[in-house]
Amino acid sequence: MLTNRHWKRFDRTLLGLTLTLSMIGVVAIYSANMQSDLIFVRELYIKQVYWILISIVAMSFAATIDYAFIERMAFPLYILGVGLLILVTFIGKVGGGSQRWLSLGWIDFQPSEIMKVILVIILARVFNDIKKRDPINAFDLIRPIGFLVVPFFLVAQQPDLGTAIIYVVIFIGLVGFVRVQTKLMSFLSIFLLAVTPLTWFLLKPYQKDRIIGLLNPEEDPMGRGYHIIQSKIAIGSGGMWGKGIFEGTQSKLNFLPAKHTDFIFSVYAEEVGFIGAIVLISLFCSMALRFQNIIKYSEDKFACLVVVGLGAMIIFNFVYNIGMALGLLPIVGIPLPFMSYGGSALITNFICIGLAINVSIGRKRLV
Repeated sequence: MLTNRHWKRFDRTLLGLTLTLSMIGVVAIYSANMQSDLIFVRELYIKQVYWILISIVAMSFAATIDYAFIERMAFPLYILGVGLLILVTFIGKVGGGSQRWLSLGWIDFQPSEIMKVILVIILARVFNDIKKRDPINAFDLIRPIGFLVVPFFLVAQQPDLGTAIIYVVIFIGLVGFVRVQTKLMSFLSIFLLAVTPLTWFLLKPYQKDRIIGLLNPEEDPMGRGYHIIQSKIAIGSGGMWGKGIFEGTQSKLNFLPAKHTDFIFSVYAEEVGFIGAIVLISLFCSMALRFQNIIKYSEDKFACLVVVGLGAMIIFNFVYNIGMALGLLPIVGIPLPFMSYGGSALITNFICIGLAINVSIGRKRLV
C-alpha cells in the first residue's frame, strides 16, 4: 500500500519534463504540416494529442503497478514480445519498404517499440538473478546475450536497424552498470570495435547509401545526401533566435523530408533558433539527471536496473536523433522521444517514464 511518505518521493519534475516535451512536440508537428494540402496530414497534431492522452493512461498504470509483479512477469512478457515480433514477420503490415506493424483495425501497432521495455525488464531480471559478490564473468553473460539476440535479429530483418541498435544500447547500458570483470569489459570493447567495420557487408544497399551520404552529402545532393543537406539548411537558417513559431520555410515549402517524425528537431530549430535548441537540449539533460537521481536512491536492485535500461534507451534516442539531424550520424529512423509523431513510440516512452516514477516512489517489494 502506498503511503504519504511514498508519494512525497513522487518525481514531479520528471513528469513535468515529459509533458513539456510532449506539448512542444505537438506544436512542432502542427507547424510542420499546417500548410499541407491533405487534411489528414494537417491534423496529425490532433492525433498526437490523442496519443498523448492514451500514453498518460499507460504511464499511470506503469507508475502504480507493483514492480515486484513486473519482475515476476519478466519471462511471460518476453515470450509475448517475441511472439508478436514473429507474428509481424508473417502478417505484418508493410510501409516504407519495411514490415514493422500489426494492424489492429483502426490503428497500426509496432511491436518492436514495446519490445524495448520488455527487453529492459527481462535483462534487469536476469542480471538481478546473478547474486554474487565477484564481478560478472563471460559465463554469466551467456543468458543475457541470448535474450538480446532473438529480438535483435527479428527486428533487424524487418528491416529496422535503428530499433535493433537501441536493443544493443540497452544491453550495453546494463552491462556497463553491473560489476563486470575488467578484462572481460576490455575484450568486449575491442571485439565490438573490430567487428563494427564488418557489419558493412551485412547492410542493405539503401543503408550503405545513408552512410555514404553522411560522409559526403554534396556528392549526391538530390539523392542520398538530400535528407542531411535539407536538415542542416533548416537548422542553420534558424540562426540565433529562429525565424519565429510557425514561420519556418524548409518545412512549409516541403524541402524537409520526414518533417514530423525523424526530423522534427530540424523543424523546431529553424523556428526557435540556437537558443531554443539549447533550451530543448537542457530539458533532455534535466530528464537524464532525474533518471540518475532515481537510480541513486533506488532501494531495489531490479528496479534500479530497469531505470538504468530505460534511461539509456531514452537518452540514446535523443542524442542520436539530434546527431542525425545535424548530419553527424547516419539516418536510421530513430525518432526524437516525446516529440516525433507516432503512437507506438510515444506510448513506449511514457511507459518508461511511468516505470521510472514507480521506482521513484520507493515502493517496497512484496514478500
